[in-house]
Amino acid sequence: MVNIKSLGTKDIPLKLAKRITEEADALWKSGDYMQKVTPITQELLKFWDPNGIFADERNINFHVGQWQAILNVIYVHEILKLKSVGEIYTQIYPELLAQMDLLDLKRDKYEHPKYCVKMATGTGKTWVLDALLIWQYLNSKYEESESGEYSRNFLLVAPGIIVYERLLDAYIGKRREDGTRDFEQSDFWKFEKLFIPPARKDEIFGFIQGCVSQKEEIGKKVTGDGLIAITNWHLLTEDEEAIDAESPLDRPDITVNELLPITPGNSQGHSLEELDSQYLRGQELDYLANLPSLVVFNDEAHHLGEMKKSDEIVEKKWQEALDKISENKKSRFIQVDFSATPYVVTGSGQSRVQNHFPHIVANFELVDAIKKGLVKTVAIDKRKEFGAIPLEDLEFKAEREGRQVSSLSDGQKLMLRAGMKKLNILEEEFTKLDPTKYPKMLVVCEDTKVVPLVVAFMMQEGYSEDEVMEIHSTKKGDVSEDEWKVIEQRLFDIDRHEKPKVIVSVLMLREGFDVNNICVIVPLRSASSYVLLEQLIGRGLRLMWRGPDYDDIRSENREKLLVKKEEPDSYIDILSLVEHPNFIEYYERVLAGMVGKVGEEPTKTKVVGDLIRVGLKPNFRDYDLFWVIILQEKEEELAVPDLSIEKLDPFPMKLDELKPLVKNKGDTFYSEELTVKTTFGEYTVSADIFTAKSYNSFIQKVVNAVSVIHVNARGRKQRDFPVMQVNSALIAKLTDEYIRHRLFGEEFDPLKDNNWRILLITQQSIIKHIVSNIAQAVYDSMKNLKVNEARIVKKYFSEVPEIRVRETYAISVAKNIYEKISYPSHSGGFEKDFIEFIDADSKVKAFVKINEYYNDFANIIYIRDDGLLAHYYPDFMIRACDQIYLVETKSERDMSNKNVQNKRLAAIDWVGKVNELPVEERMNCSWSYVLLSQNTFEQMKKQGATTCEILEYAKLTKAKVRGTLGDYMGFKDY
Repeated sequence: MVNIKSLGTKDIPLKLAKRITEEADALWKSGDYMQKVTPITQELLKFWDPNGIFADERNINFHVGQWQAILNVIYVHEILKLKSVGEIYTQIYPELLAQMDLLDLKRDKYEHPKYCVKMATGTGKTWVLDALLIWQYLNSKYEESESGEYSRNFLLVAPGIIVYERLLDAYIGKRREDGTRDFEQSDFWKFEKLFIPPARKDEIFGFIQGCVSQKEEIGKKVTGDGLIAITNWHLLTEDEEAIDAESPLDRPDITVNELLPITPGNSQGHSLEELDSQYLRGQELDYLANLPSLVVFNDEAHHLGEMKKSDEIVEKKWQEALDKISENKKSRFIQVDFSATPYVVTGSGQSRVQNHFPHIVANFELVDAIKKGLVKTVAIDKRKEFGAIPLEDLEFKAEREGRQVSSLSDGQKLMLRAGMKKLNILEEEFTKLDPTKYPKMLVVCEDTKVVPLVVAFMMQEGYSEDEVMEIHSTKKGDVSEDEWKVIEQRLFDIDRHEKPKVIVSVLMLREGFDVNNICVIVPLRSASSYVLLEQLIGRGLRLMWRGPDYDDIRSENREKLLVKKEEPDSYIDILSLVEHPNFIEYYERVLAGMVGKVGEEPTKTKVVGDLIRVGLKPNFRDYDLFWVIILQEKEEELAVPDLSIEKLDPFPMKLDELKPLVKNKGDTFYSEELTVKTTFGEYTVSADIFTAKSYNSFIQKVVNAVSVIHVNARGRKQRDFPVMQVNSALIAKLTDEYIRHRLFGEEFDPLKDNNWRILLITQQSIIKHIVSNIAQAVYDSMKNLKVNEARIVKKYFSEVPEIRVRETYAISVAKNIYEKISYPSHSGGFEKDFIEFIDADSKVKAFVKINEYYNDFANIIYIRDDGLLAHYYPDFMIRACDQIYLVETKSERDMSNKNVQNKRLAAIDWVGKVNELPVEERMNCSWSYVLLSQNTFEQMKKQGATTCEILEYAKLTKAKVRGTLGDYMGFKDY
């Protein structure tokens, strides 16, 4: 065991993280970042970039804190190639070394690539972990020569059973009732569009499904392409250690266990089972130690912090086990730690100091997460002391008779009553707005013996037995796995059910309890640990109200609380903490004014703000419109000539120009002398690895890229709405014929003499060319389907019976299916004026404002500039003058943008196709597409123009979009 008296790091590592962020950001903005990483990393970063070309096609992206963490880790590891924590300081911020303990940085645990990501609770650390695992795996798989910088072996370590189960949920899916796991409930399946480039789906899914080993399988399960071992920290230590450095007076069992680590006569004694368990644990550690390379991801890594005993800083067993595993790997052992609180606290009272882990490379603070609206805003429910017993005169610990807890104190009862009152207010108003929303309260007790007293008190106050859930655990928050299986299903489904309303626990839920509906926390526990306090707050930080309906409300709440220091206008996504005297110092020091204070009971109008529910009018059918969806009736009815290779473009380079760029006979190797790097002895290894089976897989990837589209739906889910599609077998046939007969302007056999290599030699250029051409052919075939070969589906807008609008930004209208419709709270003046204008025009019979959040079916498929298919939602649909107008109220300044042009050309094609339908299938109207700018609207309105005159003037044709003379010369601009 290493015993070193540390000088302490204080906040020095946070300065290092800031400098890394500045350097990584500057490199990224200059464009040089992508030039310094591998092709695999380029591909992943391009796909993950929250501001990149793929971002608009997802309903969720990495937020700024997650993205920064990914960039920073890759910057330090792949671009700078630093091999130790000391090297990170030396190369990036050497001035800080004068303030650091240099001997401390030379310890073995810092002499390998080691990074810590500091991210606030509730901001998605696990998604960063998932992304980095994919980055390591793919680079390891595809690097030309083994560099030692990447690995396909991973060890994911959790501190306890809750986080362990959360990691299993993320990787192999949630547990079914029969105990098996549902992979379709895993993070990788549910958020595939965020994590996995389409071309990598099969191999990444295959790796995850084939290589995950749960803790009891490590070293025993045979895996294929690597290892993803998931365990809790007890695998790495033979005895449990105190969390939060509790004193021997608080935990005399700690001292007893140190002196007598195994006690005969109980379940932890010298039984054969216990000795066998310890022996197997050693086998597992040996197995991990013998792997040639390993990436360790430590979740909730603050538990790795050293413990202070007397004047000595000593390593925890967890870290000692990692030291053993890394001993023979050197730089091939990579450690990435994740924690919201990666520090060790030394001292007490005013001399208390937070000493941060020295290897922090990314820092996303709780205050930053609150400012950006990524988590709930925090408010303290304070008690007015005028005419009441002063706070300092109340006791906030349970009353005891000797060592036995006898009753709750008056202070605790006061806090519980305050929490119950707030919960009742939220329940009444939240459920009026949305009956599926159930706010919850979390009560954190000081001791397991206090838990039943809290439950009994709440029942005395009127709660029923099924409304209060009691979590039994040890004082450290542990339960057995069998007990956990009983708790897990009910606990993690709590958001979807009205009961229980209150969860009462000690420390069991301090980590990994990832639910959204905790709105009130009553912290009866009087612990002074900063780590524990932030963990408790973290249990309620995850957003409850998600979607564009609530974005403005959250923004205004933050401005009220954080900028104006005023009480918020609503309690949507406000976490209410009932005041506890022991938390005051934490609020003031850690959150530094980021927490609002609530001094009065909120009125009912302040609970949900101005958000109201608007249903259909009694006479909504008079104003109902429908969206037309054209379906292919039978796949085999699509004529083959519609997918012809004759119109597809050949690749601009000839086959004879490409062949010399590859060695057709196989892979080329060469020898390199170790010291002066002389290369010699080039040779070729023949391997016909691109078989008919793998060529078919290549074709299938092209088919998937051009034909599989999902429509964004409410929340984070996706809906499959019927869209006109082409038979995938025909697409595969077209792709194969295109490659063989037209791609290079001559006959080409990809399976002969390893010719398949030519398709890959220019990275993605040839593949992109293939995908773009096939996608264009699919799109053209969809346009050219004859109407009598299609059937029509009508999606009425009234199928959405209710919407939510902000009353402040809503207009009462006559010609809509709803009593009120909304307009944007920011820069929404144009839309508001337009709505009022068309509603007052007698020629307008009905209109709808298309909201992709509610009307997710009302979209038009277009082909993006990169060759992939995507969705476009116009702003309005208006029935007037025997016409249906699809109207986009946007500026004309973007007309030159290629994707904007593609959207508008697709809309023109789509309305043209609708106009070929029988008139009764299109509301007895002709359909048109309109681009209406604010300037055009205001000028024509001033001149007395009607709605129809304005829309007819602004109606688009292909010639207008492309800037040609087709409209004036009397020909169609195809």
